[in-house]
Amino acid sequence: MGFWSDMDELVFGPPGVAGGLFGDAIDAICENPLTTIGVVAATVATGGIAFVAAPAIATAVGGAGLLGAASTGTAISTLSGAALTNASLAALGGGAVAAGGGGIAAGTAVVAGTGALTGAAVSGGVAAATS
Repeated sequence: MGFWSDMDELVFGPPGVAGGLFGDAIDAICENPLTTIGVVAATVATGGIAFVAAPAIATAVGGAGLLGAASTGTAISTLSGAALTNASLAALGGGAVAAGGGGIAAGTAVVAGTGALTGAAVSGGVAAATS
């Protein structure tokens, strides 16, 4: 068997038999619908909260000096107010759009995605530990 055949069997299961990663996930969802709803709800909630709180989170991270310099060369930790928030979000998004990064929108998406991933991991872990 080749690499791709092995990957196919890992993901979809052996030929003619339900299983693999997708089959196992579908089985877990079907066997525990309320737990699944709880995990999804926690993921959406933490992602939404992180999206709303993204400016405050980025400001705290930037103000602590964890993000280096803005696209202008100024240390982000020396900025204040809207400049600190915008530079921090842009830094989290890969830099300013003018410098080839994702800018503030990408920074907001990074914070929201990290919040959602954290919510999924914690709620999934709690669900697995209690079932």
